[in-house]
Formats: sequence, structure tokens, C-alpha cells
Amino acid sequence: MGKRKSAVKSDVVAHPTDSSAPGVKMKKELGIIDGVAIIVGVIIGSGIFVSPKGVLRYSGSTGQALIVWIMSGLLSMIGALCYAELGTMIPKSGGDYAYILEAFGPLPAFLYLWVALFILVPTGNAITAITFAQYILQPMWMGCEPPYEAVRLLAAVATCLLTAINCCNVRWVTRVQDVFTATKIMALALIVAIGLWHLCRGNLKHFANPMAGTQTDPGYVALAFYSGLFSYSGWNYLNFVTEELKDPYRNLPRAICISMPLVTGVYVVTNVAYFAVLSRDEMLTSQAVAVTFADKMLGAFSFIMPFFVACSTFGSLNGAIFASSRLFFVGARQGHLPKAIALIDIKRLTPVPSLVFLCVITLALIVIEDVYVLINYVSFVEAVFTSMSVLGLLWLRYKRPDLHRPIQVHLALPILFFAICVFLVTFPCYVSPLEVGVGMILIICGIPVYFVTIWWQTKPSWLNRLFDNFNLTCAKLFMCVPEDEDSK
Repeated sequence: MGKRKSAVKSDVVAHPTDSSAPGVKMKKELGIIDGVAIIVGVIIGSGIFVSPKGVLRYSGSTGQALIVWIMSGLLSMIGALCYAELGTMIPKSGGDYAYILEAFGPLPAFLYLWVALFILVPTGNAITAITFAQYILQPMWMGCEPPYEAVRLLAAVATCLLTAINCCNVRWVTRVQDVFTATKIMALALIVAIGLWHLCRGNLKHFANPMAGTQTDPGYVALAFYSGLFSYSGWNYLNFVTEELKDPYRNLPRAICISMPLVTGVYVVTNVAYFAVLSRDEMLTSQAVAVTFADKMLGAFSFIMPFFVACSTFGSLNGAIFASSRLFFVGARQGHLPKAIALIDIKRLTPVPSLVFLCVITLALIVIEDVYVLINYVSFVEAVFTSMSVLGLLWLRYKRPDLHRPIQVHLALPILFFAICVFLVTFPCYVSPLEVGVGMILIICGIPVYFVTIWWQTKPSWLNRLFDNFNLTCAKLFMCVPEDEDSK
């Protein structure tokens, strides 16, 4: 898995149809607008339409819930600025994987790749695809729950369709992202407009005592932030595709500074609109807050909200597939996954094997009936590795002060962000010990896999031949070649 690159490259480049192989690399096709659309499009998925009740449940009051939404946005903004320094200091695709590898070496980086490969990324994609299918099918069943088979089939079709688009052309991906990002902003604008109209008519009763019932237990505060940060997740996805961003030293931080205040503002005013229309009990009993909101305020036209939620999740899934496939591409290029995943289509210059590999794992998770149970484990594991990435920034400030840093944030920001991440990792340990325990087991299970597949250099010859044959078969099947060495 780790050291068999030469066999693939020599065999494939020698093939007569691969005369264009030298210099093959992915293009820098993403501008500032595309970068903003990716960040906004990935962040605004189903979370703001479906899960505000999670923040309210653990906050205990509407006032504290709004504070959590604001603080989650500020925390995400601080994290994004820290990642802007990391992304311009280490201008490689792969996001957290590239930063952890640079700071702490191959084993921690592999462990991140391990959990991202089987849990973090495909679980998020599967849940987004299932949410899309549920909301697009909901109007056809007149208030009843759509059949399991229909939901899973449509989720699988959406995943395969978007994977095909990602395989064909990066410009098609950005066009889809731009269109669906605009659609979800329109949906949120509709919610905000209706909520403000409702407030202007004097309906202020839900804000009469906003701090009543506030939870002050640190464990529950941390869980409230988990729910809030889950809706902001995706703020670091542009770092996964740094190598395809035009002028990344300039456009990466600009895209972050435009996107994060925009998303935070939209989220806060959207929640104000929810609280203006829905009571605390109505929000806590709702399966989808936006749909309950539409049923109450739009009457016969309430059917448009499930459509908007479906459009939002479709765009979010598109951006997640595009960005996360580059994570596995970079991991394979580094030798931590089969080299077949680091191959590039010689005509379309897209990482087709990585996209197909990610699609297969996502489809396997879509079949699971209760895939949502994985969300609790995902939040903890993600917080662990985000903490490690920011700790890596601090460590590189000390260990390698001579590194070129086109952007250097004030030292207080990564220290503050790291401290908050540690709080989010440690305090839920006594509130949700099962989720924390399972999350740690998932991480630890990657250690023996690393030593067998990466660290063990004297593998039997038959095992090396097996890896070589697999890589070569994938190269011929997908008409792909390794990336040009000079482009890394």
C-alpha cells in the first residue's frame, strides 16, 4: 500500500495511449467566487433547516441557543483563519491530513485519514444524500414517511450522479455548486423575511423571557456547541483543494473572510425567525424545523420548503464529494492508501479512482438503516483531529519559525481555538461516555493497520505483486496515470 509507486508509473506511461502522461496534473480552476460557493455551499446543508432543536435542547433557552449560534460562528471563523495560515504555509490539498503529516509525522496523519475514510467523510455524505432523498420524496407521500427503499435508492442515484459530474469536469462541479448555493440562500432569505414580518406584527411572546431554563452544566454547554458546530461543519473544506485554487495565498483567506461572516449572519437571523414563529416545545418536537415553520406560515404553499431543503442538501453533497475526494487522493499520493487512488484521468484531469472509491463507501453506508447513529461519534472524532491540526500550527511556529507564512494570525487565535477544542473534547466525556469511547476505539483501530500496511517494509513478494496488479488494473480501467512529480 505504501511504497509501490514505480510499478504503476512505469507500466502506465509506457502504454501507447498514455503519451500525454508527462505533466499530468489537476488544473487550478477555482476562483474566489468558486471558493466562496464551496465553503457556503458545503456549510449550509441540512443542518440549519433540520437541527436547530439540538442547540435548543442542550442550551435550555432561546437566549442561550442564540448565543451558542453566534459563538459557534465566531469559533468557526477563528478556526478558519487558523486554517488559512496552515493552508498558505503548507499549500497542499488534503486539509487536516497534510497539516498533521507536516507537524507530527505519518502515524497521526494516517489515523486521521483512517477515520476520515471510513467514518467522517462517507457518513456525512451518506446522511446528506439520505436527507436529500427524504425531502424530495416527502410531498409524494402526503405527510407519511417515504418508504425506506425509495429513500435509499434516490440517495444512491444522487450520489452516483454527482460523482459522475465530479469525474467529468471541474467546471461542471462549480456551476452546480454556484446554482444550488444561490438556491439555499433564497430559501433562508424566505424564512428570514417571513420571521421578520411576523415580528413586525408584534409577535414577541417567544422572546419575553429568553434566558428561562438556561443550562449551565459545562457538559451540556459542550453538547450544545457540538450541535451548533455540526451545522457549521465544512468551513475547512476549501483547504482540501488548495492545489486547485487560483492564487491560493490570496484567494484562500479572502474566501474564508467572505464566507464565514456571511454564514454566521444568515444562521443567526434564521434562528431568530424560527424563534419568532415557533414555540420552544414546537421546535423540540419537530423533525425538521424549517418544514414545521413552513406548515405554520405558508399554508398551501408549504410544499416549497421540502424542495428548498432538498436543493440545499444536493448542493452540499456536491461540494463535499468534490473536496473530500482530494483528501484521499493526497493520502494515496503520500503512500497511505493504495496508489490507484492517486491516479488522474488523462483526458479530464480529475481524480476519478478517488471519486469512485469514495462513492462506493458512501453507497455502503447509505444501505445502513440507522446511519444517523454515527453522527455522535463523528462529532467527537472530528473535534479531536481539528484540535491536533491547530496544535500543529502552534508546534510549527516553535519548531520551524523559518517557514514561509504569507498569512500569520495573531498567536492568541490558535491558542484560544485550541483551548476551546480541548474543552469540546473533554467535557462530553462524562455526559456521553459511550460516544467518546467508541470514537477513541475507531481511532485506535487504525494503529495496527498502519503498522501492517505502511510501516512494515519487508512484505512478502506475493503481497507486493497483489498491490501492483490492483493499481495497474485500476489505471487501465479508468484510463488514469500518476500525477506528474513536478506538480506536487
